[in-house]
Amino acid sequence: MKKNYPFKKLVIGGLATAMVAGGSASAFADGKDKGGKGHQEDNRVEWKSDDFKTVKPNIRIGNLNLIINFNDIKGGDVEWAMRYIASLASSRVFEGYEDGSFQPRKPISRIEAITAAVRLMGLRDKAESAEEMSTKLNFRDGDQVAKKYPWAVGYVAVALENDLFGEDENAIQPEKPADRLWATTLLVKALKLDAEAHAKMNTQLPFRDANKIPAGSVGYVAVAIEKGLIDGYDDNTFRPERPVTRAELAALLDRTGENLPGREQGVVAGKVSAISGNVLTINKDGKETQVTLDPATFVFRNGTRAAITDLQVGDVVKVRVYNNIAVFVEVLKASDDKQQFTVDGVFNYATWNNQGKIASVTITQSVYDNVYGNQTQVKTYNVAPELKIIGDAAKLVPNALVQLKGWENLVRSIEIK
Repeated sequence: MKKNYPFKKLVIGGLATAMVAGGSASAFADGKDKGGKGHQEDNRVEWKSDDFKTVKPNIRIGNLNLIINFNDIKGGDVEWAMRYIASLASSRVFEGYEDGSFQPRKPISRIEAITAAVRLMGLRDKAESAEEMSTKLNFRDGDQVAKKYPWAVGYVAVALENDLFGEDENAIQPEKPADRLWATTLLVKALKLDAEAHAKMNTQLPFRDANKIPAGSVGYVAVAIEKGLIDGYDDNTFRPERPVTRAELAALLDRTGENLPGREQGVVAGKVSAISGNVLTINKDGKETQVTLDPATFVFRNGTRAAITDLQVGDVVKVRVYNNIAVFVEVLKASDDKQQFTVDGVFNYATWNNQGKIASVTITQSVYDNVYGNQTQVKTYNVAPELKIIGDAAKLVPNALVQLKGWENLVRSIEIK
């Protein structure tokens, strides 16, 4: 049976951690970002053990301020969209507001939806170029849009150049709420699937209210359903005129993006081969890539937001990065490595969870390299809740010799030598 939601969605449990408010300009609140070009000035991330104890709202990379942890994604009617919202915010396609909110229940306007669609297509820089921003819009309300939404002129121009408007649309209607049919058509056009949609105009849609969908739009709905972008309600209706909320548009945008070429730009995917401090090593086809974790990095694991310390060696992940800083980590497949392990090394430091228990330990250990022989490596191990300390716990200080034992990628005991 279909869920009683306007879009197909991943059913998510409760929030693992409360979101914290932040301060960043919304892409749609005032039409401008405080990021933009020039954000490559500083990649440094200060990393402290206390950073694990609080969810930080934003990631600062040079002049770029990314808010990913919003303070109002709460409640079963919107929590299902958390993954989509974080993913889109991390790619700067669909962002929140200055007060750290996302306003997931707010109906989306047409100008906001057009802007997000253009960004999803990877055309943000073009839309914000001086040439596009100075375009004279050939719409009935073009002058009014240029006066009230000058930041959006380039986006409308690029949308028109890419056939995101229907041939009979003579007005932008920027403040009009985007309904389900209009938003569906917009994003199928963004996928460049007009020809496929036209070939499906005679499809018999399965909805009880299919007669409310104009004949010229049937093919677009058919393609969207086939691509898994949208679904009906559990009463077998489509409700084409129902306004789309920001949470719903996030889901539709993210699924549309999965079908767009070039989606993997800025993404590192593969299996986690090592976690050392705040550095994640990802292996794909024998090639290793290291990315730096920020205290505010959003980790999505097992259907909900997770702590950074929940990441494990062996996890298959997809990581969105800016200047090699991980801003969004999605665990596609959890580690299935249940082998026991024993590791000797020199204790560096530990991190602690909110219950005051050790969450992870970082040690320096000796490893053998086929080329360079014996080498030292700093590595972090996640710790199981039932950790056992063997020896005098007061001696668990930097430079202490320790032996770690565990299984399922979790340390179960620390012996102090």
